[in-house]
Amino acid sequence: AAATRHLAESGLDVYAHNIETVERLQRLVRDPRANYAQSLAMLKEAKGCGVYTKSSIMLGLGETIEEVKQTMHDLRAVGVDILTLGQYLQPTPLHLDVKEFLTPEAFDELREYGEEVAGFRFVASGPLVRSSYKAGEFFIENMIKGDKQQQQQG
Repeated sequence: AAATRHLAESGLDVYAHNIETVERLQRLVRDPRANYAQSLAMLKEAKGCGVYTKSSIMLGLGETIEEVKQTMHDLRAVGVDILTLGQYLQPTPLHLDVKEFLTPEAFDELREYGEEVAGFRFVASGPLVRSSYKAGEFFIENMIKGDKQQQQQG
């Protein structure tokens, strides 16, 4: 918690920490030193320092749409502002297999759900979206500028 606070209070605008996948698949997908509850706790701690928070989920690892939606709600419950959703692509034959390639329409539906139902400020969602999605970075910069201007005026 202290390390998270130290980083969040260092002057950055966006604290990014990727939850990577749904809760059920954490042990399969992530390093055993990381887990779902720990990631949510880190994001909540960072949000408590007043920064924007961002996370990312890889899709196509065997998760259900309902599990993705639950993960969205879990992330919003700890104050996450920005979410990226991208297709998992197997980097080498030694890595996990792709279980499913989602359609662009499925990504669009998840983006709409994330923004309109779950309540994220911004969701970048698409087969080629990565956690460092450039179009998203442009939107986030403008969002931060707009919020700062509103604070100065209000």
